[in-house]
Amino acid sequence: MQGSILIIGLLVLAFLVSLPCGYIRQNYPKYSFFWFVLIHIPIPLIVLMRIKAGLSWHYIPLTLAGSIVGQIVGGRFRRRRQQRGEAS
Repeated sequence: MQGSILIIGLLVLAFLVSLPCGYIRQNYPKYSFFWFVLIHIPIPLIVLMRIKAGLSWHYIPLTLAGSIVGQIVGGRFRRRRQQRGEAS
């Protein structure tokens, strides 16, 4: 039970760390240097959290998925805010 709570917490943290990077990433052209940097900034932090939590490398796909979802949601949130601003 405690292990599953730890995994879920790590997934939520991966999502939350990537969310602002996905939001900011929408300001830059696709495949530009800063676009690339913003995608990869959360990865070392997520790896560090996984190691400190004592989880093995088997959980990398889960944390990677949490990070990708955070990037996507952050980007969508930014696009929706921009569309609402233009419509006003």
